[in-house]
Amino acid sequence: MRALSSPAPSGFIRFTMDWLTQFIMPGGKLLGIEWHFWKIVGWAGNVLFTSRFFVQWWATERHRRVVVPDAFWWLSLCGSACLLAYGLHRRDSVFIFAYLFTWIPYIRNLIIGHRASKTVRRCPACGASGGPSARFCSECGAKHDRTAPSTVPST
Repeated sequence: MRALSSPAPSGFIRFTMDWLTQFIMPGGKLLGIEWHFWKIVGWAGNVLFTSRFFVQWWATERHRRVVVPDAFWWLSLCGSACLLAYGLHRRDSVFIFAYLFTWIPYIRNLIIGHRASKTVRRCPACGASGGPSARFCSECGAKHDRTAPSTVPST
């Protein structure tokens, strides 16, 4: 009985795999980049900062109106902190100046969002949020009870 074994790779497959390996990891470096701790910090900052776009897009599509969720501001804050740390390590004045003061509006927007969430009125019929003085729900039209608490913390 003949033993089961996989055939040796053909010349084309071996050539293709060697080419892909050299394309992705030239000189044994992933994407041609020499990786170390600070490169990872810098790239993590880029990934965090870029991911804000997808978070905001997803939230806007989900609510069918322009929405900037808290996650957007947290990703902005964390991403810019990583990029600032990377710039400080490299002593790169362009990076340092670009990210030195960005935390101010990010934190300010988080504070404003937190304060605003304390004054949101939730519709008892559909759960939609509205302003604290709203008498009717903008989503389902239900009348808000004036005796019920006007401020319900949002989740």
